[in-house]
Amino acid sequence: MATYLDKDKKQEIFGQYGKSNADTGSPESQVALFSYRIAHLTGHLKNNKKDYSTQRSLLKLVGKRRRLLDYLKETDIERYRNIVKALNLRK
Repeated sequence: MATYLDKDKKQEIFGQYGKSNADTGSPESQVALFSYRIAHLTGHLKNNKKDYSTQRSLLKLVGKRRRLLDYLKETDIERYRNIVKALNLRK
């Protein structure tokens, strides 16, 4: 795994947005992790405009996050609203 996302950083994200530090499966913690990775890749692409493999990875991550958010919206609208507000996402 990349050095920008070590074990401690993952646990911090899961602890903040999930139910606990070990809560890696809840949609909220997954969305938060994807958002962190998306922010990192976006910064990388600003400096490396022709890095198309990273661009493709970024688009795949955005799609994964979108699908998880859609799932959350259908199953529990309150949890969806809370995670969108906490992460400052557009919708």
